[in-house]
Amino acid sequence: MIVCCVGFLLFTWPCAEARGYCESVQRRRMSAIDSRHAAGIDLVVRDLGALAYAESLALQRDLQRQVIEARTGSCAGGVGHLLLVEHVPPVITITRRKGARQHVVATEQQLRDAGVEVAQTDRGGDVTYHGPGQLVVYPILDLNLLGLRLHGYMRLLERIVIDTLAGFGVEAHRDSSATGVWVGRQKLPTDAHGLQSVGFQAAPKICAFGVRVSRWVSMHGLALNVTTNLDHFNLIVPCGLAGRRVTSLQQELGDRCPAMSLVKRVIVEQFSHGIAQQTT
Repeated sequence: MIVCCVGFLLFTWPCAEARGYCESVQRRRMSAIDSRHAAGIDLVVRDLGALAYAESLALQRDLQRQVIEARTGSCAGGVGHLLLVEHVPPVITITRRKGARQHVVATEQQLRDAGVEVAQTDRGGDVTYHGPGQLVVYPILDLNLLGLRLHGYMRLLERIVIDTLAGFGVEAHRDSSATGVWVGRQKLPTDAHGLQSVGFQAAPKICAFGVRVSRWVSMHGLALNVTTNLDHFNLIVPCGLAGRRVTSLQQELGDRCPAMSLVKRVIVEQFSHGIAQQTT
């Protein structure tokens, strides 16, 4: 199994030939494993580059099955896999939640004009958008090995993103009323007399989350807007939250926006740190 022989790796590998990989990694593991393997982290990190949504979904399902099967295999399984991808062509994904499809507000012609596809998905949540300039991270993790259940796992993902953004000088936070990571401090709602009022603008969302867990192995994950085309979010009601804006690192930082390659490196480091804390 792919999960049984690997330490912490970062490389680019197209979506193919997952099977048979274990032996080739084992032959070169001494040169590929960094110091985090010594801390007990067995995590395969794969940068898929630009990939269609359907292909990445098929890969996730295959890896999730492998991680589950590794529990009863002859060699010890690792924590799992971390997939990094930008979805090309851009796609709107719709869950099975009742009413989710109504949150696609664009017409079929508008979707064609924008070059945006629509796909059904089996993750949690509602409707969201994926496209170039957005870093999508799919952790395929054995939550039993990490001692996590769904609530703790979601909080771990949020903390990883918040810490990643802090490294770039972007203040971010959770919202107790909505899953995700949001930026900036919300302006206190006051009227002309200094009294609390309604109609204030809430902080915008920079990262959306949606997961699926089977036998306590996760799939799907998070979507962090880096240089995303934010106009495409006008095609939907993002996550079904009417009136909640979206933003990106580019929107927040302008010319100081980091390159996608750097964002990938930092978020992988944060995942490594977060997982190490769970396994110690």
